[in-house]
Amino acid sequence: MKQLLGVVVVSLSLLFGCSSTTEGEKEGIVVATTGQIADVIQEISGDHLQVSALMGSGVDPHLYKATQSDLSKLEKAEVIFYNGLHLEGQMLDIFEQMAKDKTVVAVGETVDEKQLLASDDDAILHDPHIWFDIDIWKEVTKTISEQLQEEYPEFKEDFQKNEEKYVKELNELQAYAKERVNEIPQQQRILVTAHDAFNYFGRSQGFEVRGLQGLSTESEYGVKDVQEMVDFLVANKIKAIFVESSVSDKAMQAVIEGAKEKGHDIVIGGELFSDAMGAEGTEEGTYIGMYQHNINTIVDALK
Repeated sequence: MKQLLGVVVVSLSLLFGCSSTTEGEKEGIVVATTGQIADVIQEISGDHLQVSALMGSGVDPHLYKATQSDLSKLEKAEVIFYNGLHLEGQMLDIFEQMAKDKTVVAVGETVDEKQLLASDDDAILHDPHIWFDIDIWKEVTKTISEQLQEEYPEFKEDFQKNEEKYVKELNELQAYAKERVNEIPQQQRILVTAHDAFNYFGRSQGFEVRGLQGLSTESEYGVKDVQEMVDFLVANKIKAIFVESSVSDKAMQAVIEGAKEKGHDIVIGGELFSDAMGAEGTEEGTYIGMYQHNINTIVDALK
């Protein structure tokens, strides 16, 4: 680990030493860690900025480690946005180094702490999966917009118009989600997934949420965890559980087999997008498309 950190630090030093962008010559290059954040930046910036995400479809940010290519992208960026709240736990040293020379924003750490959910694993940490609460995501949108306006004042008016348009779309998404969730009887609103990525979703949409693993996919699950989940599913007569696009379905298959041994049949209700969005260029590759996909998948399986 120390050797790896040494390589990263040396790489950063080399990159900082050969930076080609001089003060005052901004090119509009913005980098985000996750697709969710990059999508907001793109919506606000329109055609004015070059926006890229380090983590694509199916990538688990909890386990992600920066590559040499990532370091190069981060060095060229004028502004860096990341989720924070320990979502990108393997990259914190890199962000600290980058923040010495450029604007680096942890959007999750700008959210009012009263709106954040606590971590079950560590009393001083918070659940980082904030994008599943649309109200919080509107705050994140405002934070990103204000930062971009400060960095690129020549596009301020366009950024403000785009932000207003996007927030309107988020309001429409909220209304759609509420309408669809109302199709599920209250007693059937129990969402069981591979790991605890959906607690903000559950709080905002009125679901009881259970995850086999903890908030981070780094946490291990054992036979006891599987058995406790099986007992819960059988006792509550739950008919469907969900796998995630960025997490192996091996654990959930073990849960299904365990329930079957007790005479209770459970099906996979579908695949949800949790820590990563869908493929670039698809509807699910946008924040709104991803959220709609999840809502439709959950409701269709549980109603």
